[in-house]
Amino acid sequence: MHTAVRTRVLILAPDPALATASAPALIGATVTRLVDSFLESLPTLVIGIVVFVLGLLLARLVRYGIVRATAKRSRSNLGIVFGRLGYFAVVLLGALAALTIVSPSMTPARLVSLLGIGSVAIGFAFKDIFQNMVAGILLLWREPFRIGDEITVATFTGTVESIETRATYIKTYDGKRVIVPNSVIYTQSVSVITAYELLRSEYDIGIGYGDDVEKAKMILHEIFADTEGVLDDPAPDVLVWELAGSTVNVRARWWSRPERACIVKVRDRVLAQVRERFPAAGIDLPYPTRVVLFHDQTEATDGDRSHQREGWPTAPGAEPPKRGGRHARLA
Repeated sequence: MHTAVRTRVLILAPDPALATASAPALIGATVTRLVDSFLESLPTLVIGIVVFVLGLLLARLVRYGIVRATAKRSRSNLGIVFGRLGYFAVVLLGALAALTIVSPSMTPARLVSLLGIGSVAIGFAFKDIFQNMVAGILLLWREPFRIGDEITVATFTGTVESIETRATYIKTYDGKRVIVPNSVIYTQSVSVITAYELLRSEYDIGIGYGDDVEKAKMILHEIFADTEGVLDDPAPDVLVWELAGSTVNVRARWWSRPERACIVKVRDRVLAQVRERFPAAGIDLPYPTRVVLFHDQTEATDGDRSHQREGWPTAPGAEPPKRGGRHARLA
C-alpha cells in the first residue's frame, strides 16, 4: 500500500525593509567583534612591543660594548663593524621573540623553517651584498691597508677614506671620491703605496753618444745631494741602462718618503736641476735622430759586412767598395 506524500516548497522573497534595518546591526556587531578581539590581544601586543624595545636597547648596549672594547686597539674600525653586526643580530632576535609572543601560533620551529626556506631566496637576491660584506670583514680583519694609506686598485689611485662592510671609499689625487666594492679589492691586485716608510723613484735621462757618461753620473749625484727630499740612506745611484737609437740612457734612482705630495715635489726638483746643469756642463740632451742610408743592391760585396758602406765598419786596411758592382762586371 503506497502513501502519497506531498511537499510544499515556499519561496520567501527577502524583505527590503528588513534587510535595510539589519545592515547597521550587522556592521555594529562586526565592529564590536573586532574591538573585542583587539582588546583580548592587546596585552600580548603590548608585551611584544616591550620585548622588541628591550631588544633594541640590548642591541645598542652590545654595539657600544664592542666598540668600547676595541677603541684603544689598532683595529678600532673592525670593532665598529662587529658592533654593527652584533646590533643587527640582537635586533633580529628581539623581533623574532616579539613576533612569537604576539602570534603564539608562530612557534620557534616554524620560524626556523620559514627562515630556512626564505634564506635561499634571500641568498640569491643579495648575493653581491653578502659577498661584499664578507670581503669587507676579511679586509678589516687582515688589514692589508688602513685608513689613510695610499693605494692603487684597478685604475684608481688615492687615499683610503674609510673601509665599510660593503665598500671602500678612496679619495683620488684629483679630488674625486671612488667607491670600490670590497669584493673587487679582495679578488684583485692592490698596490699599497704607503705600506713602507720609503719609496724609490727612477727616471731615464738620455745623453749624447759623444758625451762623458762618468761626468753625467757625477753631476746627477751632486743634484741628489743638493735636492731636498732625496734621502741619503738608502743612497741614490745612477746606472747606464740602455744604448738607444739617439741617446745613451742613464737611469737615475733615488729614495724619498712614499706620500704622493713628497714624490711629486722631489721629482720636480731633480728634473729641473738636470735640465739646468747638464747643458751648463756641456752634456747634450739630444732630440731623437734618424739616419737614412740608401742601399745599392748591385754591389758585389752584398752580404760581406766588412766591406759594406751601410753603417758597418770597414775591415782594417780595406777600402770600402765602389759603386757599380755587378753591373760594372757585366759591362
